[in-house]
Amino acid sequence: MSKTLVIVESPAKAKTISKFLGKKYVVKASLGHVRDLPKSQFGVDIQNGFCPKYITIRGKGDTIRELRTAGKKAEQVLIASDPDREGEAIAWHLQNLLDISDDQPCRIEFHEITKQAIQNAVKNPRAIDTNRVNAQQARRILDRLVGYNLSPLLWRKIKKGLSAGRVQSVAVRLICDREEEIQSFRPEEYWTLTGSFVKVGFAPFEGKLYKYKGKKINIGSAEKIQELLEGLKGARYSVAKVIRREKSRKPAPPFITSTLQQEASRKLNFTTRKTMLIVQQLYEGIDLGKEGTTGLVSYIRTDSTRVSETARDEAKKYIRERLGEQYVSKVLARPSGKGKVQDAHEAIRPTSVYREPDSVKEYLTSDQYKLYKLIWSRFIASMMSPAIFDTTSVDINAGEYLFRATGSVIKFPGFMKVYTESRDDGEKDEEKQIPELNEGDSLKARSLTPKQHFTQPPPRYTEATLVKTLEEKGIGRPSTYAPIVGTIINRGYVVRDKKQLYPTELGTMVVDLLKKHFQDIIGIEFTAEMEEELDSVEEGVLDWVEVLNRFYIPFSQTLLKADEEIGHIQTADEVTEEICEHCGRNMVIKMGRYGKFLACPGFPECRNTKPLLEPTGVNCPRCGGELVARRSKKGRKFFGCSSYPECDFVTWDQPSQTKCPECGGLMLEKKAGKKINLSCINEECSQKNVLTENKARQRRPTSGKSNATGKTSSK
Repeated sequence: MSKTLVIVESPAKAKTISKFLGKKYVVKASLGHVRDLPKSQFGVDIQNGFCPKYITIRGKGDTIRELRTAGKKAEQVLIASDPDREGEAIAWHLQNLLDISDDQPCRIEFHEITKQAIQNAVKNPRAIDTNRVNAQQARRILDRLVGYNLSPLLWRKIKKGLSAGRVQSVAVRLICDREEEIQSFRPEEYWTLTGSFVKVGFAPFEGKLYKYKGKKINIGSAEKIQELLEGLKGARYSVAKVIRREKSRKPAPPFITSTLQQEASRKLNFTTRKTMLIVQQLYEGIDLGKEGTTGLVSYIRTDSTRVSETARDEAKKYIRERLGEQYVSKVLARPSGKGKVQDAHEAIRPTSVYREPDSVKEYLTSDQYKLYKLIWSRFIASMMSPAIFDTTSVDINAGEYLFRATGSVIKFPGFMKVYTESRDDGEKDEEKQIPELNEGDSLKARSLTPKQHFTQPPPRYTEATLVKTLEEKGIGRPSTYAPIVGTIINRGYVVRDKKQLYPTELGTMVVDLLKKHFQDIIGIEFTAEMEEELDSVEEGVLDWVEVLNRFYIPFSQTLLKADEEIGHIQTADEVTEEICEHCGRNMVIKMGRYGKFLACPGFPECRNTKPLLEPTGVNCPRCGGELVARRSKKGRKFFGCSSYPECDFVTWDQPSQTKCPECGGLMLEKKAGKKINLSCINEECSQKNVLTENKARQRRPTSGKSNATGKTSSK
């Protein structure tokens, strides 16, 4: 009996789908792309309309042979790669390799891996979308034109091994520009004056000095604050105005790719790469016991907050049943999102809201559960009614001075009963209740507290805020955010420390060179315009060859000019007092993929290298040696004994110079939001806090020994 061959990208997806389709279908996986441009050659014929030279990816020969054999036996072939540009290109390559005619309807799409979605998809195949394929080809060739021309220039002018990417370079520029802002920032002093007021018979409340002689006040010095305090001596305080009103706060829309990456970073401390890895597993399917393998979330690469009517109705029914009618949103529809949105897919949502996180928890890993709960909660909240607050604003008169107190109390929690969105600054909403006051009420000032402040520089990017900025500026698309962040860290242009992204000296050097000679390539607006042109190719409005031509002609001219103008850039190495034990030279600091390391300047005659250890000033609790900072294979900082391998003590947590007050042992700094708690590593000590699962030896880094490049390797 002839069967239908269905080709998907991953084995996990193949396993899930085969259970929904039955015996008449054979489901196999292509394991992603099967063809690509060659790594060892340029692979693009510029003179012949940018014709790409595709080759079979190394190691994919057996997969292709297996698919061809299965295709010949099948009555019909359906290609079910992901429903985006990348997936369309994979389908196109498979169509060519399997000799399927261009007009044959062999492409199927589904946006969630559920039985109904899969069965509907196989009934409605279509032809390959050539516009979508051309948009992906144009992006791939654009990246090749930039990377394979700029990288050799950097090798010649700075050092070998460097690389430059079209979109990645712009991301590094954002980080470098922010670092420049921080370094050039000059803090300015300012003061606030807070009064603690009380009405007889009521609880005290606080208000800040707001106006002086009818004008908003800015207090810039200690002298000024003393002058104001003198003026307030003997002042009589009374309520000048009371404004009470009701305010509502709407829920955040369901997740799109970028907002999921941002919120997972804030709430779960996940990197963008980890978020996409785990959510891919949730999308492809989890074995839920008797229910079988099922996709828990809808398609995960999307820039639209649109939700299907079916999913919306199911969510509202669930809210009505579990929480009551008053919690159901009365809003009929939501906008798709800000700016230009492709709107090809729905928002990221659970495939069924009735699969509550706790009901499937036993089948999920800890990280899968956390991320699924985040997606589920956000989606449910987005379908709920707004939160209602009672807000009060009180102006307090003190002669020529005016204080203002504000407060708000939740009247109806609405969506906040299920979920509230985090903020990048880490601040939380605090309820501040103002007592029942009326105009003319007399008040007593219990205290006036001056406080000195300094203006702060803009914060460094985290992965969450970088993705947010890339999205706002139109750089990259949902499927590219995680690879962009991963690439700039892996190439050594950026390092991540305590969630913040810092440019390395190498990253700064490359960005400075590109800004001077390739303003368009590293230009934020130019890169965003290129993304819009690629969208227009997908829509069939622009020809992809024309887009490449318009880019390449000026780029090639700039490249020739830069090659002539840029001389060899000497990168002076910082000399240290560390002596090379092989040849006696003073070792220098070099920058590698995993950060800085010590190297002998006598290379290649002397190849001696050592890790560059960052001292902490804290002694090892095991042997008395000094604890130093190192980096794991993934670039994450940890702390270990400088006497390794003789002593293998390691911990992820920052050692504190404060000794345990009870036993005198080592204390570790453990973050809890903005606070830092100290915990003794001694299991028997009463100063040991509740975070026992993070103790030094239980979460030992998968590295112990640091090698010459600052990398770490397993024992």
